[in-house]
Amino acid sequence: MDEDNHVPEDLSLVERDELSNIRRRKKELLDDIERLKFEISEVMTEIEQLTCVGESKTSQRNKQIAMGRKKFNMDPKKGIQFLLENDLLQHTPEDIAQFLYKGEGLNKTVIGDYLGERDDFNIKVLQAFVELHEFADLNLVQALRQFLWSFRLPGEAQKIDRMMEAFASRYCQCNPGVFQSTDTCYVLSFAIIMLNTSLHNPNVRDKPPVERFISMN
Repeated sequence: MDEDNHVPEDLSLVERDELSNIRRRKKELLDDIERLKFEISEVMTEIEQLTCVGESKTSQRNKQIAMGRKKFNMDPKKGIQFLLENDLLQHTPEDIAQFLYKGEGLNKTVIGDYLGERDDFNIKVLQAFVELHEFADLNLVQALRQFLWSFRLPGEAQKIDRMMEAFASRYCQCNPGVFQSTDTCYVLSFAIIMLNTSLHNPNVRDKPPVERFISMN
């Protein structure tokens, strides 16, 4: 005999009704539990599917970023355009500057060439890039060393000129009172760069002595 349906003979009618209600409620609860188990199973399946989709999207995004970096190293404008078209970068000087500043997988020489371009947008990127550097409480040589570590100076004098102007403006902003004007900071920064180039370029035989450098500045 099914124990769930068994009714002891010594129960009163009231007790029999109560037992019947208890058994009915028990069945309802068991049905609810089974239904919840089924719903939980469905939710877990959906979560697993979403996780797989999310991982797939992340993997695809990482591949696109890697491709964008390669394109940038071959042609910076095409690389940036690729990243913009695939929504991997926002079309703002700040976002592109942050991408260049992190520099993950990027050729530093190419970064320098891109930052030195005279297009209005590139100049805004250069300004945003310089502002990512903190030069407070650094002397000029220390600040230059930090700045030039993040990219390689291009060969064009005009590009170097724009970069040194941006650097001088940022340095004076971080260290008010060190120089009387940004022009003074710019001239000295440019001179330090030229001196460094002369001292470390094997093709330059006439190395400028300290006295000549001081007299020129």
